[in-house]
Amino acid sequence: MSYTLIFTGSYIKRARRFAQKHPELKEQYRKTLELLAYNPYHPSLRIHPLQGKLSALHSISINLSYRITLEIMINEKEIILVNVGSHEEVYRAE
Repeated sequence: MSYTLIFTGSYIKRARRFAQKHPELKEQYRKTLELLAYNPYHPSLRIHPLQGKLSALHSISINLSYRITLEIMINEKEIILVNVGSHEEVYRAE
């Protein structure tokens, strides 16, 4: 089962800033996206729904400190990437 990852313009800007700030995470980030496209429910991604103002989103882990927030459209088999960054950065209401 494979999903299509949708990279919005705002996500691409955030991802570029994240990559510049954390070049040491490049390979881990790439592997996270590959696994997400293959199986968003893989245990190592630790996917979970968010609450409050971000309740329309889910979060996955790149590692213990960094997350990606996303929208999942199960019926369409699409995953829209929303934000990437530290725990504090991605959980702030946008």
